[in-house]
Amino acid sequence: MKDTPFTADRLLALYDRVAEAEDAIPLLSQTILNLAVRGKLVEQDADDEPAEKVLKSISKEIGIKRKKMGLRPNLTLPSVDESDTPFGLPSGWAWARFPEVGVFARGKSKHRPRNDPHLYANGTVPFVQTGDVARSGGIISSHSAVYNETGLRQSMLWPAGTMCITIAANIADSGILTFDACFPDSVVGLVAASHFGNARYFEYFVRTAKANLTEFAPATAQKNINLGILEMVLIPLPPLAEQQRIVAKVDDLMALCDQLEQARAGREAVRDRLTAATWARLTAPETDAETFPTHARTALHTLPTLTTRAGQIKTLRQTILNLAVGGKLVEQDAADEPAAVLIGRLRSSRAELEQQKLILKPTKPKGVEDAPFVLPTSWLWSRLVEVCDVVDPNPSHRMPEYVAQNGYPLVSSQNFAENDQIDYSIGKKVSLSTVEEQAERFSILPGSFLFSRIGTIGKTRPLKAERSYAISHACCVINPVSAEDLSMRFLRLALSAETILMQAHHGVQSVGVPDLGMGVMRAMQIPLPPLAEQHRIVAKVDALMALCNQLESSLTTATTTRSRLLEHLLHEALNGALGGLPEIAA
Repeated sequence: MKDTPFTADRLLALYDRVAEAEDAIPLLSQTILNLAVRGKLVEQDADDEPAEKVLKSISKEIGIKRKKMGLRPNLTLPSVDESDTPFGLPSGWAWARFPEVGVFARGKSKHRPRNDPHLYANGTVPFVQTGDVARSGGIISSHSAVYNETGLRQSMLWPAGTMCITIAANIADSGILTFDACFPDSVVGLVAASHFGNARYFEYFVRTAKANLTEFAPATAQKNINLGILEMVLIPLPPLAEQQRIVAKVDDLMALCDQLEQARAGREAVRDRLTAATWARLTAPETDAETFPTHARTALHTLPTLTTRAGQIKTLRQTILNLAVGGKLVEQDAADEPAAVLIGRLRSSRAELEQQKLILKPTKPKGVEDAPFVLPTSWLWSRLVEVCDVVDPNPSHRMPEYVAQNGYPLVSSQNFAENDQIDYSIGKKVSLSTVEEQAERFSILPGSFLFSRIGTIGKTRPLKAERSYAISHACCVINPVSAEDLSMRFLRLALSAETILMQAHHGVQSVGVPDLGMGVMRAMQIPLPPLAEQHRIVAKVDALMALCNQLESSLTTATTTRSRLLEHLLHEALNGALGGLPEIAA
């Protein structure tokens, strides 16, 4: 049965079934190219001159061009064995290799070192490198360096229209020069025979072959393939007239894919803005007890529509935390003991521990800062150091002695794993003396947790009491001063909420690696609810986070299902089995 050409209508019909798949457009684009080089994108015409005849007519021209460019004659290539071909070709097509369709050779940059300023000073000759090709999107219209006459003499100038293929660093990236240029031997050039008009079809073919070409690269830090591998690549070559029809069709369909991608990106941007606005209304200062229920109902009603990707659940989780620390997640109870009484006991507990020299007395924070936002009447703002002990595990900030074998983990944020865990098996190791020194200086108590303050700011993990590890200066330890008067779970939630963490980010000292000073950390303002309400908040957050996990899991499953459907439909498209797709009226 004759294959039905892959029209724009068929593309839209296919896209309509998989539009929500995140990788729909890249896979559709790849399928268009695969269909193109298999002869399934446009109809064949029996009157077209066969490709085999074209190959015979251009061999002499290629030899002359190679000689003019100072290149040695092509070696004789082995004939194509049908058993080595990856798929069957339509009538009139032929298998060819790059040296048979044009001048094919590596670029040249003989001088060492390649970055010698003498090659570039006051230069005007474009010098295209692998990164320029990788960024080109198929059309090389810019370059990152220029050669002068000295640079040009040790290289070779390739004409506009040359197709470039990278063979080092980025494997098999491709693009067509829009200007005369030099390029190094990490790039291979193809000047297509004049019979073809341009190298567009061959550039599209390279995109379909990129994955296979990458497999030839050895597993080294600097990946590369050699010219010999590319010279043996089989190219499905259509008759010239069909080749031109294919390129025109691919151009049209790729433009349509670009429009679909722009539309998808626009929809996602609008959805993200609506989501952010919906959640922002819940935590806005002007949202009071009267307006909150209305905003909450709106958020819950629109949740299925606005939340379509697993990544969007992060915003939902953060909203829950912001509501929790703003006193908007659970109802207040007038019978609860006010936080003003609670803070008095916490201060007394801290003073007693300081008097017993079990903890250090902190420096008193300077100045009075405005409260970040308004709290319920039974809550109050307190300094972090008032409600807990903030421990610097390495106050000297001298690096401990690392050991290669039989060492103990030095825990930093790099050890923070999924599911609120710490991975003690990775990272640097220290001696037992470092562990013992820290254990003598401070305790790890029930409810103690780590807070990352250098590099990654604001991540927390619970600590195990068994001291079989040391702690990096990139984290601080948050210890309770009175387990009976403060929920350490609530404190962790508070320190994870963006509305509270903003203080930490504003206090970062370093221009390079973010560094939150201990003084800023201890002075952070923390919302303190009544103890009973703290426990209610923790229970509610746990329940809502469990729902978030379920929603995230269902979205991940839906994404996987869409991806599988997409792969199945594209496989059918590639094998000509999409006859049942609905056509869209013109």
